[in-house]
Amino acid sequence: MSENKKQRNGLSRALKTFYGVGDFGFSFMSNIETYYFNYFLTNVAKFSAPVVTVVATVSSLIDACLSWIYGVIINSIKPMKWGRYRSWLLVAPWLVPFLYVFQFIRIGPEIVAAIIVVLGFVTSHIVWNIPWVANMSMINVAAKTPEERMALSSSRTMWNNIARVCYSYVGPAVVTFFAGVLGEDYGYAACAFAFGALMAAGYFAHFKMFDGYEESAEAELARMQAQKAAQDAAKAERKKKEGTLLQTVLANPYLLGLMVSELGRYTYSFVSSGIATYYFIYVAKDEGLTATFILISNLLGIAAGYLSRHIANKFSARGTMILAYIGIVVLLGVAFLLYENIWLVIVLMSLGQFCLSLTNACGPALYADCAIYSEWKTGRNATATIMGLGNVPLKAGVVCRALLINAALALGGFTSGLAVADVTPAIQRGIAMGFTVFPAVAVAIGLVIMIFFYRLTKERVNECSAEIARRKAQQK
Repeated sequence: MSENKKQRNGLSRALKTFYGVGDFGFSFMSNIETYYFNYFLTNVAKFSAPVVTVVATVSSLIDACLSWIYGVIINSIKPMKWGRYRSWLLVAPWLVPFLYVFQFIRIGPEIVAAIIVVLGFVTSHIVWNIPWVANMSMINVAAKTPEERMALSSSRTMWNNIARVCYSYVGPAVVTFFAGVLGEDYGYAACAFAFGALMAAGYFAHFKMFDGYEESAEAELARMQAQKAAQDAAKAERKKKEGTLLQTVLANPYLLGLMVSELGRYTYSFVSSGIATYYFIYVAKDEGLTATFILISNLLGIAAGYLSRHIANKFSARGTMILAYIGIVVLLGVAFLLYENIWLVIVLMSLGQFCLSLTNACGPALYADCAIYSEWKTGRNATATIMGLGNVPLKAGVVCRALLINAALALGGFTSGLAVADVTPAIQRGIAMGFTVFPAVAVAIGLVIMIFFYRLTKERVNECSAEIARRKAQQK
């Protein structure tokens, strides 16, 4: 039986329930970086402050500069055996663990070690970004309506937050275990390898779940060859209308607005998470509260992932994003005013994570809507390119993490390896600002952009989808 004959319509029970197990592993893997990378640089590798800033900034900046290209690669090269998108879930993730370890190892003198860390960061991110984009693109391949896309996005968010809850228990324990066996200097590297392997296994599960939803390479190439004559006849005119993939993107004002707005939420996510360890060590003076904060915030995140589809069905994905952004700004602002009240800060910041998880569920659905609008407007299917552009604000958020965390530390006069007994009120206030104020300002900017520059409605998306379906029917 050919791949085309067994293509599925409608979401399977497995996808509705288990889509996101790959992101479960991805979250475990990336949490090592999110929560501990900057801490590894300052307190484990013990790089000097200028080197920490350079390593964190240069590695994330290179990663951000490359972030736009992954979707273009997927859309441009010849599809592999199992489909244009699905194949990447199988062939790339297994390389990640072997590259990721070098991001958390100090080898040799400071400059040599810094270069190795940067190379480990950049190469591991390249290898995991392509399947990440392919995984996101499969939402559009398998789901045919905004409701189905929101269902997959919501399931993915739930698994992400389940991972973070599990990580609050497992992550520190695994670090402690490997530190005891291999020594403290190699504990984070061993965790990076183990959790990278977990991510690869999860993406393999996605590969199996998406079987039958995407046409095979053979089927796609046969279809393209059959349409070649008609395409050649209209090629010149179509190029004048569509231009390049970049022009396709620039022709979509909703996409541009969404990307800028999303930078706000990613800045909040990465900066607050990355500086949380410093807050609980140097302000709360109780490092054990880091795991407590992760647990509480991500339990609320699981609830947000479950509720997001219902809230979005009532208010739309865009409306949900706007409400969540408002909640984040208010909660983080109050948290800064009361930053010395540790337990109140934990509650407020955890509620902020609840709001953030609502936006995490809505983001992929909004990019999928932008891909549909773009195809309706230009006639070009640039799904992977557009879904891949979701990587741009994410990676820009990582750059902001490097800049803003170190700016907050420098603001108070923090130095690498600072003893808790030597912390000053100025350092504590600077850390608190990095934990709350800097992210709140970024989200406030994102809120303004979302309100005024992203106006694509669910009804308009349904109209575009119907028109695309009619065009394809006429081409057969």
